[in-house]
Amino acid sequence: MDAPRRVAVVGLGNVLMADDGLGPTVIKALEAAYEFPPGVTVEDLGTPGLDLTPYIAGVEVLIIVDTVNASGSAGELRTYTRDELLAHAPLPRVSPHDPGLKEALLTLEFAGTAPAEVLLVGVIPAVVDRGTDLSRAVAAAVPEAVERIVAELARLGVPATPMATPKTPDLWWQR
Repeated sequence: MDAPRRVAVVGLGNVLMADDGLGPTVIKALEAAYEFPPGVTVEDLGTPGLDLTPYIAGVEVLIIVDTVNASGSAGELRTYTRDELLAHAPLPRVSPHDPGLKEALLTLEFAGTAPAEVLLVGVIPAVVDRGTDLSRAVAAAVPEAVERIVAELARLGVPATPMATPKTPDLWWQR
């Protein structure tokens, strides 16, 4: 299989809303421990809303990390493919911080620039309220989310290379 030319790994979430900061935290953990081959971008997008579209237009593979509203225990990791994400119509947006992921994917599909593959790596949150620290359950899931993303990149033929000396993730919002 030929390696994808363009892969985007994006973290979504609000670092000021406790567990909703999972996406940015995982991105910072990836950046601190791995180097990525050309064509692979790793970005914390915060809470882009419908502005997500330009960040993912034209990528061949999209990997998203975010908290997910799912049944189960806080800290449980869930993965969803593109088809699973789009199996149900988008729900009404209740805040300007909703990521608009389904809407962005559908818009790009209509425009002919949607990713061929999408994987959402999600974790069930315990606390989504003001605060800059992840709950213990969600913080414990960060290494598993990182491992899942690294494994997916390897499967795609664009493996992340562990740094000889990993850095401490720059969680600037916790200073």
